[in-house]
Amino acid sequence: MKLSIVIAVYNEEDNIKPLVESIRKAFQYSGIDYEVIFVDDGSTDNTAKELRRCLDQLITLIELKRNFGQSAALKAGIDYSDGDYIATLDGDMQNDPEDLIMMLDLLIDSECDVVTGIRNNRQDDFLVRKIPSLIANYLVHRVTHTNIKDNGCGIKIFRSNILKELPLYGERHRFLVSLAMLDGAVVEQVNVNHKARLSGKSKYGLGRTMKVISDLILIGFLRKYDQKPMYFFGTTGIITSTSGAIILLWLLIQKLLGNDIWGRPLMILGVLLLFIGFQITSTGLILDMLIRKEYESGSKKAYKIKTVFHSKKDVKREATVYI
Repeated sequence: MKLSIVIAVYNEEDNIKPLVESIRKAFQYSGIDYEVIFVDDGSTDNTAKELRRCLDQLITLIELKRNFGQSAALKAGIDYSDGDYIATLDGDMQNDPEDLIMMLDLLIDSECDVVTGIRNNRQDDFLVRKIPSLIANYLVHRVTHTNIKDNGCGIKIFRSNILKELPLYGERHRFLVSLAMLDGAVVEQVNVNHKARLSGKSKYGLGRTMKVISDLILIGFLRKYDQKPMYFFGTTGIITSTSGAIILLWLLIQKLLGNDIWGRPLMILGVLLLFIGFQITSTGLILDMLIRKEYESGSKKAYKIKTVFHSKKDVKREATVYI
């Protein structure tokens, strides 16, 4: 059994060496067959150079051509990994790699599919980090109807087949466990250590909350209408068109009764509702046809990563990342 540890990093040059040393120390006497896959997400500092200095037979570095975001970077590492189990870990030194051993044991012993962490005594700024996290966790719970207590915790372990099948783009890395549960995965939650950031700058904050909410709205929609968007657009379009038709019918009756209806705002509203309803229904039909084509062809949009460094050798290898 092999464990693949995937770490997406962006401008974390001061944390690279301590993080690598902490992973090596944690697994030194564990007897676990493991690999560490770092994905440099277009860093503008010396993160990539620091990672190249740390390369050995257990560490792989994937460099992306530019900054694609944490979800895409994680997906690149997940696609490249070949372990039976895949763990994710933040690159800011706030997670404790030793927790991975405990979590892996739990994953194997309990025969669950995912083990995710709950940050115990979280060492983050209350206003900038904790409040947005509380809001996000509440919204995820309400939209997905899952009971994950800490969706933003970066330390998680999945069975490989579970994680590789999950679509990962936008800010979806925050919802990985909830998405896995929606696909039927069995999840265990455990308390994990959390450390204060000592170097570098946090990439999270209030500004990122809106992106998370936008992806959450999409997840809520896909949860109900993933394969049949026509159920949503068709129903909405029919209701809208019917409302417009009823208004126009009522105005027609008024006209037949001899009342003047020309120039009434209600008439304009009825015409708008009628045509907007047709447009919404047409949108649903188009989306349905596109989804049918996608499912039948199996095609996905992807990009190619630039280079993979392994054991201090430049290895040309392609990987795909959903966008």
